[in-house]
Amino acid sequence: MPEISEPQSGGESPRSIRLTDPRALRAYAHPLRMSLVGLLRTSGPFTATRAAELTGESVASCSYHLRILAKYGLVEEAPGGRGREKPWRATARYTEWPEHSEDATVAEAADALSAAVVERYFERVTRAMEKRHRLPAEWREAEQFGDSVLHLTAEELAGLGERIDELLRPYEARATDPSLRPEGARPVSILRIAYLDQDIPDSEEE
Repeated sequence: MPEISEPQSGGESPRSIRLTDPRALRAYAHPLRMSLVGLLRTSGPFTATRAAELTGESVASCSYHLRILAKYGLVEEAPGGRGREKPWRATARYTEWPEHSEDATVAEAADALSAAVVERYFERVTRAMEKRHRLPAEWREAEQFGDSVLHLTAEELAGLGERIDELLRPYEARATDPSLRPEGARPVSILRIAYLDQDIPDSEEE
């Protein structure tokens, strides 16, 4: 499963890092660590001091969690600075982890991480809704809130995801190259959540 996130500002990063170690999966499921990686991708590189300012956590706490993230390859030290003033940067633009694993330990850790990410999505959307009244009318009208129930095969669902990827890909370079952004462009988070709805009973037309 990929976590949708904006690319790191400044310089080129690998497209994604894939977590398969249960320890790494459990480590990344921590809310502050996910926030730190996301912030480094959109606003990094920055120091633990700046991380504390952005998250409201202590410098010591941010420094500790950044070191844990570095242990599992999600962040790394950036050039310049030293001690707590050394800058950190994300190592990739996206994080991925297994959709399925025969290893029960990996599967359990991956599912726990997916649940943590969904909770984080909900919190972010809730904050956006709380601030929505501040937006100009054109942005309120352009935002998307809705859902659809489609009857698909597993292959069709996978193909739909690939087509959505193709639609989004032309806009990705704007995150690292501001010159590509048209006037009025602002950061927009697009969430993609598609799941087999087991609460709707299957039925076949006669």
